[in-house]
Amino acid sequence: MIAFVSGPVAALAPDTAVVEVGGIGMAVQCTPGTLSGLRIGQQAKLATSLVVREDSLTLYGFADDDERQTFELLQTASGVGPRLAQAMLAVHSPDTLRLAVANGDEKTLTAVPGIGKKGAQKLLLELKDRLGAPVGTGGAGGAGVGSAVTAGWSDQLHAALIGLGYATREADEAVSAVAPQAEAAVAEGAAPQVSQLLKAALQSLNRAR
Repeated sequence: MIAFVSGPVAALAPDTAVVEVGGIGMAVQCTPGTLSGLRIGQQAKLATSLVVREDSLTLYGFADDDERQTFELLQTASGVGPRLAQAMLAVHSPDTLRLAVANGDEKTLTAVPGIGKKGAQKLLLELKDRLGAPVGTGGAGGAGVGSAVTAGWSDQLHAALIGLGYATREADEAVSAVAPQAEAAVAEGAAPQVSQLLKAALQSLNRAR
């Protein structure tokens, strides 16, 4: 197993980072929150989980070991593959997920694209004794929440929503819905954070439905 990759960031895409390791570019699938903390040309260290399929080898990257471990534990529930596990971590931090499972909070889980009410109920039952108790503040957002994002937040958010399976029109509407929140952050001298904006955007999409 590849436990982590470390090296300069060679390229960034909406759902992927390429990290140069020993002269080889390692493509790593990451959440928007993790990607928001990376910069091309700068050093990065990502905890990783290698998912092996008959026709593919996919490396998933995380800001820390806690997120990587949560990613792997989520997949012990029936019906949860790496894509859905990553989508859950794109919307919520590990502690938020632990808190939701501990409290039987269906609403938190249904905020994730691809999880309906019945699916949430099933996950709450299966994960109850697997994720453990919250270890921090249980703050909202995925890994890299503390990382500031540049003024290109709208493009990153739009790409993240498309990557989660939303139509272009829905992504456009969600970006518009959270624009005041992003502009307020800029007015206060802070850079908008994609992970937090993504959660707000998903909430606006759920209300629209």
